[in-house]
Amino acid sequence: MPIELAVNLKPYNSFGLPATAQRLVRIRSVADVRRVVDHPLLGRAPKFVLGGGSNIVLTQDVEAVVLKMEIPGIRLLEERPDAWIIEAGAGVSWHQLVEWTIEEGYPGLENLALIPGTVGAAPVQNIGAYGLEIKDRLDSVAVVDLVTGRSALLPASVCKFGYRDSVFKQSGFGGLAGKSVITHVRLRCPKPWQPVLGYLELERKMAEIGTPQPTARQIFDWICEIRRAKLPDPAVIGNAGSFFKNPLVSAEQCRDIIGRDPHIVHYPMPDGSVKLAAGWMIDACGWKGKAVGGAAVYERQALVLINRGEARGAEVVTLARAIQESVYGRFGIRLETEPLLL
Repeated sequence: MPIELAVNLKPYNSFGLPATAQRLVRIRSVADVRRVVDHPLLGRAPKFVLGGGSNIVLTQDVEAVVLKMEIPGIRLLEERPDAWIIEAGAGVSWHQLVEWTIEEGYPGLENLALIPGTVGAAPVQNIGAYGLEIKDRLDSVAVVDLVTGRSALLPASVCKFGYRDSVFKQSGFGGLAGKSVITHVRLRCPKPWQPVLGYLELERKMAEIGTPQPTARQIFDWICEIRRAKLPDPAVIGNAGSFFKNPLVSAEQCRDIIGRDPHIVHYPMPDGSVKLAAGWMIDACGWKGKAVGGAAVYERQALVLINRGEARGAEVVTLARAIQESVYGRFGIRLETEPLLL
């Protein structure tokens, strides 16, 4: 099992931030995970699982053993009367998986198109966009225990999904953060397929084209177009996508905020709470285009922080904290970050 030493992580995080992994192992199979667990030096060492690096901010070198997840493969595992079950390796690009399902005729993931990162990271973050979260499509997750090396298949019901949260992010009793690694993900594409619509951008697209019943391919193409127009390509401008979570507040809190800021963008949720648009609040505080060193707020979307070329992780964190204080001062809302700050 090759152990790479002093690995430059700049190419392996979408922000393009400088950091070094003291030790890195490329995981291309379940057996590779077990080899790490059984290794006399690596087995007891702290470990950090690295997928596409699209949801991390590196502020320092990584002393934990980095497990670079590269398990490949996409397949139709099973066809049931009510669904297609798709299995993908944790190292597969998430967008590649979504595109594959559309091309193969297994619709249901199209609203999650063009979200950066790997398949293995998707359940950890409970990724979501345009009215759909991965919890709505997850069948089960294959994991390997990082202490015993044992494999397990966890159904979606035990994953403790929340807004951008899951059991894989939670530490302490019952949490699996740092205790297991996801090797494969099984997704459930339901039959019969029904489009998930209702977001303003999608309604505009339907109105423009005059299509009241769009196909999964049309929704996929629309969402790719919308995201490319709003969000920078990490291959061109370093970023980690949406940097802050959209906060959830009670209906009463929302009414208070609307009383002060009538134009705030908000979305009522099925449970009676209200989701506020963090990007709108950041823009309202005047942050769009502002910078701290090499880190800046993207001019087209205030929810995205970018690397202007030579940013360091500390500059990104300083900018993020300044934005949090500004939004709290005006709205009384403490924004939470989406990416993991290391």
